[in-house]
Amino acid sequence: MSAVAVYVAAGALVGFSIGLTGVGGGSLMTPLLLALGVPAPIAIGTDLLYASITKAGSACVHWHRRHVRWPVVVALASGSLPGALLTLFCLHHIHLQDAILDPLMHHVLGAMLLLTGISLIGKQRLQAQASRQETRPGPAITRPSLLLSAGTGLLLGPLITLSSVGAGAIGVVVLMLLYPRLRTQELMGSDVVHAVLLSAIAGWGHAQAGHVDGHLLLALCAGSLPATLLGTHLSTRAPEQTLRYILGTTLLVVAGKFVFFY
Repeated sequence: MSAVAVYVAAGALVGFSIGLTGVGGGSLMTPLLLALGVPAPIAIGTDLLYASITKAGSACVHWHRRHVRWPVVVALASGSLPGALLTLFCLHHIHLQDAILDPLMHHVLGAMLLLTGISLIGKQRLQAQASRQETRPGPAITRPSLLLSAGTGLLLGPLITLSSVGAGAIGVVVLMLLYPRLRTQELMGSDVVHAVLLSAIAGWGHAQAGHVDGHLLLALCAGSLPATLLGTHLSTRAPEQTLRYILGTTLLVVAGKFVFFY
């Protein structure tokens, strides 16, 4: 099988997971590309642009349905985008040797996979807690929560830029904790729009550093887009929570490899 066919198949596998469970972009794609022998900087940079492309359609749907709370998006982005740009500036100008850069990216990737796996496993409990909070009196968005969002974004920006993992799964869990009175659709819509913005900016920065393979990106998208539609069509018939537990446990195992055995 040619390399292009392998990458198309990888895109289809991850796209199907995204459609079926709503999760799987960076958390599956980057480890999969590394397993296929793609260097860490290329895998991460290409996956960031891949994530921004595959999630753009979902972001447009949420925007059209008025599920996006822009103050939340702006607060997250006010921290994450400067954090991502600062990280990219350092990568551009410090010129870390591969012997340092590769282990750094692998260990950050492992940590983010670990957090993502935990987020997936605990997400249902947080959703149940958030649904109980929705009907309680009080403002859904407060100044302290916006300030905490900016601080969280400042942490997530560099970590996602170095790993391509966590913009979706970890982001939505953070929003559930900070905005328990927002509806689930609003949390998801705001998270997806922020994830697209952050992934696009970080991916563009990696592209400027030569860390994006255009042919690889096209092959991944070619396999992913139709598979995402198929997964979405089948999602209503699948045991979503069981799939999330399986995916979360898998990510924990993969995270252990990157953190402890690289």
